[in-house]
Amino acid sequence: MRILALVIGLVATPAVAHEFWIEPLDYQVGADGRLEAHLVNGEAFAGAKQPYLPQRHENFVLFAGEDAARVQGRLGDSPAMNVPPLAEGLNIAAYQARNATVNYENWEKFQRFVDHKDFGDVLSLHQARGLSMENFGELYSRYSKTLFGVGSAEGADRRVGLETEIVALTNPYTDDLTDGMQVQVFYRNDVRADAQIEIFEKDARGNVAISLYRTDENGIGTFPVRQGFSYMVDAVVLREPSAEEAATTGTVWETLWANLTFAVPE
Repeated sequence: MRILALVIGLVATPAVAHEFWIEPLDYQVGADGRLEAHLVNGEAFAGAKQPYLPQRHENFVLFAGEDAARVQGRLGDSPAMNVPPLAEGLNIAAYQARNATVNYENWEKFQRFVDHKDFGDVLSLHQARGLSMENFGELYSRYSKTLFGVGSAEGADRRVGLETEIVALTNPYTDDLTDGMQVQVFYRNDVRADAQIEIFEKDARGNVAISLYRTDENGIGTFPVRQGFSYMVDAVVLREPSAEEAATTGTVWETLWANLTFAVPE
């Protein structure tokens, strides 16, 4: 089921919406090639490339079929990922960043973020908890994946154990995309029904179009894709931090960001 909520337009998104993603130099490589990718923090599918810094991540793992291996690098490597494929076929790289925090000076800035990510009436929940409307903190974590097509590129994406995760139900390198690309969004062991997903579509010149869709009752979102474009899918969970995390970090809200990147061949 596909529900188009809104087309935002080109390039710009609200300043509070900062995504984190894995962006390959080449989404498709030969069986004897290498998998090279940047870790990027930014907005509208453009941002700052981060070097390989193991102290910044909890996990960085490559999967192919039933095989898995940690992504290793040298401190400061750029691109941050530069490894051989695990096998011919679809290779999945997954990255979990270490938790970080951000402070909001006022409610209005947080409300813009809430509205953009369609979290609903968070203001009432905030007030019911007796929280300050100024100078409050948010804890956030990033869960990013990318799909590499190696050689034949055959295979299927799967869950790799991220707390929130986007799984491609369509292989963009081998499947018929006439009816669109399908992804399924998870939070822990449950699918995220009626959840907003944000789609970033980038052409070869770097122009980006952004659109919003919603998942169906099975957590599945479907959206059109075009040959020669790369894509980023983003979905965010908002929750209260655990009592331990709240005490440790001084935060009152927590967000978990799921991200998936892939490309559609010419």
